[in-house]
Amino acid sequence: VQLQASGGGLVQAGGSLRLSCAASGFRFRDYTIAWFRQAPGKEREGVSSIRSSGGTTVYGDSVKGRFTISRDNAKDTVYLQMNSLKPEDTAVYYCAASKNIILSSLLRYPSYAYWGQGTQVTVSS
Repeated sequence: VQLQASGGGLVQAGGSLRLSCAASGFRFRDYTIAWFRQAPGKEREGVSSIRSSGGTTVYGDSVKGRFTISRDNAKDTVYLQMNSLKPEDTAVYYCAASKNIILSSLLRYPSYAYWGQGTQVTVSS
């Protein structure tokens, strides 16, 4: 199982970035995929999650209305479109995958079995 996150970078406040999480080595369409982030000295935070069919998406309170998660099962890829970025969005962003997660646990990191390496997002003020 491999998850490859990409698309991070340096952007000014108010700008946008799109992160990608490319998967391989497992039946992607059967898995829930999520994005988490971790800033220095802080707990890992659930950002967004999307179920296998794409019909259910959830967002952390801090990103609602600004971030959009989507998936392309034909390309085994999940995207996170991040708009109106704020300095407090600065963190390393990770994608994760797992199956059979109940709705209330979609943004809890212990729910996920597989993790990719992170991609750094830095938002300057």
